[in-house]
Amino acid sequence: MGSSDNHETPDEGFNNTFHHHSSPSSSSSRDGWKNRIFFPTLLAGVAGAGTGLISKHRKSLGLATVSASYAANFAIITGCYCGAREFVAATRKTGPEDLLSSAIAGFGSGALLGRFYGGQFGAIRYSVIFAVVGTTADYSILKLKDVWRDYSKTIYQDIENLKKNENWLRLPEWFPIKVLDEEQLAAKRAQEEKFIEQRARIRSLREEDS
Repeated sequence: MGSSDNHETPDEGFNNTFHHHSSPSSSSSRDGWKNRIFFPTLLAGVAGAGTGLISKHRKSLGLATVSASYAANFAIITGCYCGAREFVAATRKTGPEDLLSSAIAGFGSGALLGRFYGGQFGAIRYSVIFAVVGTTADYSILKLKDVWRDYSKTIYQDIENLKKNENWLRLPEWFPIKVLDEEQLAAKRAQEEKFIEQRARIRSLREEDS
């Protein structure tokens, strides 16, 4: 009786195993989708709206209309490119650092949008532009990530070295507020007491003269 209650059917065991193994991968893929598609598209929309604020057409067409148009176009272009890049990377089974996937995605998304907006000539022109700009942007982002990673490591190492040297709480020399140690505090107290004695002696001399 007790063993039958604890027995799992094959379907239940398969479902439990599937959910157990699929949860981390699904969450990581969801985070990757947000970081590589949603956030760039959102930032592109914000940049497009900002571009519309300084556009020369804002007076004739209206500021809200021009900003919304720029924001929509920037978001559509960036979303198509990022989506195509993720599709190519998943098809080729490469990571986000593969610039060939960026070039292929830029060429494909540029050809599609260029064909839609400018016909055959637009498809050729936009495919080249998207491939060059997209690959350059991805390459620049990768380099900036490397620079930031090295800079973060350097800062962390400096902090660790300061902690080892027991100087991590010491203020810099140029800081206007100084933290005194015990010897400096004792010297300051002695100096203050000496100054008080001198004032008392001067006061007594004045009283004698008067």
